[in-house]
Amino acid sequence: MFVVKNSGKRFHKFFSNFVRFTPAVCNNNSFSSLSKCAHTTVAKPPAWNGYVHFLPASSRPSVVGNQNTVQIRWNSTDEHQHPTRKVKKPLMLMDFPQLVWPSVVKTIRNFIMVHFIIRPYFDRDFNIPDFVIGAKQALQVVSLALAGGEAKQLEGLVDRVALNDVKQSLSKMSVAERYDIRVDKEDVYFSFPYQVGVMFDESEDDSQKRFVEITMVFHVLRGLKGMIERGETVPLNIGALPEYRDKISICNYRFIKEFTKGVDSDWTVNVINHFRPSDYIEE
Repeated sequence: MFVVKNSGKRFHKFFSNFVRFTPAVCNNNSFSSLSKCAHTTVAKPPAWNGYVHFLPASSRPSVVGNQNTVQIRWNSTDEHQHPTRKVKKPLMLMDFPQLVWPSVVKTIRNFIMVHFIIRPYFDRDFNIPDFVIGAKQALQVVSLALAGGEAKQLEGLVDRVALNDVKQSLSKMSVAERYDIRVDKEDVYFSFPYQVGVMFDESEDDSQKRFVEITMVFHVLRGLKGMIERGETVPLNIGALPEYRDKISICNYRFIKEFTKGVDSDWTVNVINHFRPSDYIEE
């Protein structure tokens, strides 16, 4: 089990559902029986535009619908898409903008959200470093299940609508393409929260539902763990070196958790996307 020094309780609090997987999972691409998840997100709240968003009763998260909200969440110049490029080997699990680098504006907003809203009013023990560690664990658990064709095992850990989308994409992939989804958390050499969102549901009853949504970006170098164990020097400019180009992938994961008073919930994943920069070549 992955242990975080001086913050194990917080880590378990954030991602207790993902921590329940044993290390044996990493060795054979299969999963043992899942423990019951503390909370499952049933539906996607409407999009958040970078500020605190109050949801009208007509669009509260309790309404289940297969709506493609990911396309309207980030429609600014922050997306790193190139209309003059074409996909050589597409590896798209979900229809979601390909996020690569941090946004200065969003980074400032994230700081405000965490220190002036989430910590004072939602969870005073919450902090980004612990969350990132837990997010890496979740990345490994989810990616190994998908690589092994065991998407059904992720029920309760991944949002139901998102999981259905991912299953459809997996059915169209070859064994080799699914294997490329596999990620070891120790192969992540750069990660950051791209966007932190806070949402409120203004329902007609007295209880106001509150949600926090965090989009993470992971840069992965396949084999990085082995390089470090062998004492090899890892170049700082690995992204520019041809010999590493096909080993680098980027993962976009979005996590959501309900913080409604009296509700015991855990983080779940509602967006999953993996892609390799080398799959994009200029026409």
